[in-house]
Amino acid sequence: MPPSLPRTAPPPTRLQSWLASPLVQNSILTLIIINAVILGLETSPAAMQAWGPALLALDKAILAVFVVEIVLRVVAHRGAFFRDPWSVFDLSVVAIALVPASGPFAVLRALRVLRVLRILTIVPSMRRVVGGLLAAIPGLGSIAVVLGLIFYVFAVIATNLFGADFPDWFGTLGGSLYTLFQVMTLESWSMGIVRPVMELYPYAWAFFIPFILLATFTMLNLFIGVIVSAMQSFTDADKAETIAAVEDAREHIEADLHSEVRALRSEIAELRTLLRQPRPYGN
Repeated sequence: MPPSLPRTAPPPTRLQSWLASPLVQNSILTLIIINAVILGLETSPAAMQAWGPALLALDKAILAVFVVEIVLRVVAHRGAFFRDPWSVFDLSVVAIALVPASGPFAVLRALRVLRVLRILTIVPSMRRVVGGLLAAIPGLGSIAVVLGLIFYVFAVIATNLFGADFPDWFGTLGGSLYTLFQVMTLESWSMGIVRPVMELYPYAWAFFIPFILLATFTMLNLFIGVIVSAMQSFTDADKAETIAAVEDAREHIEADLHSEVRALRSEIAELRTLLRQPRPYGN
């Protein structure tokens, strides 16, 4: 019994192929960019006074195109549409724009700009970046916990050491945490905070410099390292899936070719048999 062929995904339908075509994808991308410009112009009173009705009409027309596109994708992919996180994201940002922006839902009017984020689902390189960032979340969570512990320990020490003389910066645990966060960002940390503290505590540098080395240069670099590693792993996995899909398609094509060759050989054999048969006399 011949070995069974690997199961392959069904070929895309004509509607799926049309929706995935460069013409449609580039058209949607262009409309997203135009819509982003319109939403920006709507924040300008002068632009709204000059072209307000035209901008609103164009915004509604583009939204209608987005709705039609989402409906066609749901029809084309059916249940698979809702199993794709990117498709669900597209549906969500378009659905937000359809909610009446009045009364308790007035805040949703500002969320219409989320439609601009659909660029992430259209451009493959941006989609890989977002996928890498999402894949890095577990590792980032562990580093965030470690960084939080470092902040807490140094904030308690700073409150006990400097709180009495610098209550605005280190008077409370929350104030110390915020001040240390400013120090971590290196925003006016030397002239604005550390040097005034060193006027009363000359050896305060022995507290702040180790904190900066740990929080800024070590932990933040770990953040970057985890993100880069996750993005590389995500890219490698994406390449592996592409290679597997190509190999799967190649095996399917080879199987079809072998089947056609066998059928052709069978037809040739039958034709030879007919040619070898004796012909009736007189024909």
